Amino acid sequence: MAGRPVYQPGEGGVEGRPTRLQMFHAVPLVMAKPHWHAQVEVNFIARGAVHYRMHTHEISLGTGQICLFWGGLPHQMDDLTDDAIYAGAHLPLIHFFRLKLPEAVPRRLMQGATLVTGSTDASDQHNFERWNRYARSGDPVKAQHAVDELLLRLERVRFEPYDLVPAQPRSAPCEEGDQQSTRKVGRMCDYIADNFLNDIDSIDIAGAAELHPKYAMAIFKRATRMTINEYVSLLRLSYAQALLLRDDANVLRVAMESGFGSLSAFNKLFRKVAGMSPSDFRRDADSLPQPRRGRRPPARSGLAAGPGAALPSWPPNS
Repeated sequence: MAGRPVYQPGEGGVEGRPTRLQMFHAVPLVMAKPHWHAQVEVNFIARGAVHYRMHTHEISLGTGQICLFWGGLPHQMDDLTDDAIYAGAHLPLIHFFRLKLPEAVPRRLMQGATLVTGSTDASDQHNFERWNRYARSGDPVKAQHAVDELLLRLERVRFEPYDLVPAQPRSAPCEEGDQQSTRKVGRMCDYIADNFLNDIDSIDIAGAAELHPKYAMAIFKRATRMTINEYVSLLRLSYAQALLLRDDANVLRVAMESGFGSLSAFNKLFRKVAGMSPSDFRRDADSLPQPRRGRRPPARSGLAAGPGAALPSWPPNS
């Protein structure tokens, strides 16, 4: 890595607003340490090769491969070739929960697995560049079109060969110091991913990592810049937003299915985070033109747009 630019994640290693969708087509940078972000990450290797150090495994990807993984667990691009270019997106969970993937895939991704496919072609080279251009155009119609096309492209993996790495779930290796805390936070995220639709609290979550609740809350907040309750609420709310986009959605039923104990609690949090009621969210979605894939989310979903260089270095300093 001598003489190679290095990206230094911010304190705690977590980046970006959970509701913010970012697309990129970039020259990647080696990361000095793992980082986190509460979105699902899509990477397409347009040229060269990269190596990732994930929460429970390592993986190398070459030209033409796509990977999909949950960014809420620590991950690090720790090596790459000098000619590497990659493209993709950080997808808010509302988009992830809309994806029609094979039944086992979403659960495995939330547990820390990486989906990898080499079933790509020349159209992917063109499309990922175009989706990034549309997302940064400042035109909300183009930006939404890019999102819809990307989601359809990801759903296509169910028709083609793909791998989940590791092949079977396994625990992260035990490490010392700050890495030990990272491992503990990862175990808490694992537990939350498996149980966020159930009635769980910080005591349950801390117990999954064999920690005292106060210590668990402290290291979780330091690592993710969110409290444990905020993180659980984020997953529940994102899941609820995806359910509300269905034709047969009922607000009370969605609240219950999303892990909220009452309709009033659901409405209060929804207004706080989304700036509107669940009913208004549904009404806004109904008033928008319908893309081929079904209902689209409201424009308030946080899509990043604006001018940018064709090949900026990534990640951004955020």
